[in-house]
Amino acid sequence: MILPLHGVRVLDLTDGLGESCGRYLADLGAEVIRVEQPGGSYSRSAEPVVDGVSIPFALRNANKRAVTADLTTEAGRERLRELAATADILVESQPPGRLTGLGVGADEIRSGAPGLVWVSISGFGQDGPYRHWQATEPVLYALSGVLSRSGAPGAEPLLPPAGLIEETVGVHAAWAALLAYHRRLDTGQGDTVDLSAFETIVHGFDPGFGTQGSAAAGRSEDFPRGRPDAANFYPVFPCRDGQVRICMLAKRQWRGMFEWLGSPTEFADPRYDTIPARFAAAGTLHPLIEKLFAGYTQAELVAEGARRGVPVGGVHTLTEVLETEHFAESGALADTEIGAGLRARVPSGYVSFDGRRAGFRTPAPELGEHDTAEPVRERAGGPDSVITGHRPEDPARTGEARLGVDSADTGADRRVPAPTAADATAPLAGLRVLDLGVIVFGAELSRQFADYGADVIKIENANFPDGLRQSRRGSALAASVAWGHRNKRSLGLDLRSSAGLEVFRRLAAGADVVLANFKPGTLASMGLSYDVLAELNPRLVVSESSAFGSTGPWRARLGYGPLVRASCGVSALWRYPDDAELLCDGQTVYPDHIAAQVTAVAVLATLIGRRRTGRGTHIEVAQADTALVHLGTQLVTEALRPGTVTAPGNADPYAAPSGVYACAGDDEWCVVTVRDDHQWAALCEVLDRPDLSSDPRFSTAAHRIANRPELDRIVATWLRDRDPQEAAAELQAAGVPAGAMLRLPQLLTDPQLTARATYTRVEHDRLPMTLPAAARAAVFTGIADPPTRQAPLAGEHTREVCLELGMDSTEIDALIAAGVLQPSAPSTASIREPATG
Repeated sequence: MILPLHGVRVLDLTDGLGESCGRYLADLGAEVIRVEQPGGSYSRSAEPVVDGVSIPFALRNANKRAVTADLTTEAGRERLRELAATADILVESQPPGRLTGLGVGADEIRSGAPGLVWVSISGFGQDGPYRHWQATEPVLYALSGVLSRSGAPGAEPLLPPAGLIEETVGVHAAWAALLAYHRRLDTGQGDTVDLSAFETIVHGFDPGFGTQGSAAAGRSEDFPRGRPDAANFYPVFPCRDGQVRICMLAKRQWRGMFEWLGSPTEFADPRYDTIPARFAAAGTLHPLIEKLFAGYTQAELVAEGARRGVPVGGVHTLTEVLETEHFAESGALADTEIGAGLRARVPSGYVSFDGRRAGFRTPAPELGEHDTAEPVRERAGGPDSVITGHRPEDPARTGEARLGVDSADTGADRRVPAPTAADATAPLAGLRVLDLGVIVFGAELSRQFADYGADVIKIENANFPDGLRQSRRGSALAASVAWGHRNKRSLGLDLRSSAGLEVFRRLAAGADVVLANFKPGTLASMGLSYDVLAELNPRLVVSESSAFGSTGPWRARLGYGPLVRASCGVSALWRYPDDAELLCDGQTVYPDHIAAQVTAVAVLATLIGRRRTGRGTHIEVAQADTALVHLGTQLVTEALRPGTVTAPGNADPYAAPSGVYACAGDDEWCVVTVRDDHQWAALCEVLDRPDLSSDPRFSTAAHRIANRPELDRIVATWLRDRDPQEAAAELQAAGVPAGAMLRLPQLLTDPQLTARATYTRVEHDRLPMTLPAAARAAVFTGIADPPTRQAPLAGEHTREVCLELGMDSTEIDALIAAGVLQPSAPSTASIREPATG
């Protein structure tokens, strides 16, 4: 299989944070070369380590190659310059300013390689008051507002499982890199990209101010002290062999549950068709469900739920996930060698192309494994050359034999064209995307393309409205629609009619991408399978996504994010260590947003590959596979050391002191994590306890972990009378990772987010106020921030799109009369108060 990024060369200077970016690009076919100091990166020893192999390093660096360059010497810096001259993308996660201080920063390197896309991944960005702060996953969970919504009411907030943040940041970095590279293919101009992990998690993990966000319109009264009582949002019930979760959102799903319960009289009132009414009655309703479920197994309940249209999913431990037939049969988990002589069951990868998974191929490289040849010193071609997208016929003659790598493994001509008028346009301008997606995943996936210039046409049927539109009140627009569908157009079209299908086929014949996230087989049943669409348009890229994919025993299962989390082991780890019954993931929308971003990267990579092949591809992403990749470290460790991975709560198993500590005030908290001896010494100085640094009980990381309770007591005592934000700032100034727990409204005034203008505003005539929203995917030097055109009403652009297809008014009117085309009702009503001043 020729993967879509075949021929793209990436230099990877990441260490820890951001390593998964290069891994995903490598999965997609890029030649990714790790560039490390002769002593190796710190991440090579990142815990957990099994039989001498760092599990996170092994997973996040598979499919890569490795060379060394000592950047403290001129010879090493020259080697990096030579490598950069042969590369398309460089990704680094060094502390802000470090590479510039060595003379090999973005400006210096790109002066000799103007076509290079340079991506800097840092905890907080290259500027702003937090730019030098330490960014651990707990710190980012706390500062991003995620922590404030996680845990049980009345208890301390609970950190989500480790790994979800690093992988989320890596995927967003891959998207930013490919956006800039796509533009480079049109203009010849590279870019310098500044990606902040903080901003990525604020906007891309489970955004409070985004599609289906917890913040709605950002009203402070929506955020009382303490965690929300989310246990009944997606309730969990015991059964004969474990636990199951239900996720009833639609009226028809509740009706199926009602009949399953035997149609109890007390719940016959139609008001229980609504989620709020059922939630209010949970104290009476849930005991009935618990009694019903108690005598059945997980498998029986899932099967019966599917028969009745009630979404039910098992809550699985990591051991159960590893043994699940579905994940083995679908290829989501695979047995392979991850290090010298060490085999394990690992998450293979995110995505499949034309039915074949693009995932784990080769183990992470040894340090300097590919230091076998010197790179060439000059590009093939000059600055006035034109990109053809094809490899030169004689790579050796054009200087493309590099690093001892077989030249047949490379596929791109890196010659850079002269700048064109396209420099000023959005990077995805000229692409047309047909959006059949629904709810959060569908909205977020197509929004990535709409924000950066693609013409995204959302296909909507008024008889079966998108779930996001159904959450509106009266004539008002749902906030999630305003967030998720900005910059798009809407075509009202009944695809259940033959005439509607014909209109869609005419659109597809001239489109670039079709996006759908229906149950597997739905497009084919409509006569719109990839094979059919490819006959109409061989260049078409078709992306289908679902909860569990189209192969394997679970392919027909109903799936929402809460059921995916439960089925993949995320929920079982998202709990307090001493309470296996209380799962605390009910408030989040994970993995909808990040699975959508995973898919966006795969689609964009395919569009890049299409320049070379001229043909489209069928892409498939299962949301479950996204969760498995994110839990990779825990899954592999459990596979190698059964029974050792349990819910850690707020204590980092590999660091002490570490935790979430109470501060002065009502429900105020600060996270602190000490990862090494330097940070321990710095913490002792801040605590004004120099005696601790020489105390033999705390002299090494192992000793500190063994004496964790005493260390936690000392840190807790210091923090309990302090303001969390002031304490975190003091600790960070000393080099100790710390972060105050912020609630969502505080994000709008946070000094770092404010300094970097990370929020913009979206508005709509049918919203009572403007809403804060993500301003951008990353900071680019050559790509402008997205516009914020208001989301369309359903069917608002129906006539416009049909006229563009060449249909005349008579034909359009006839199809409207037949209900095939569905324009929005003409209205000039606005519920927004007029601006004043």
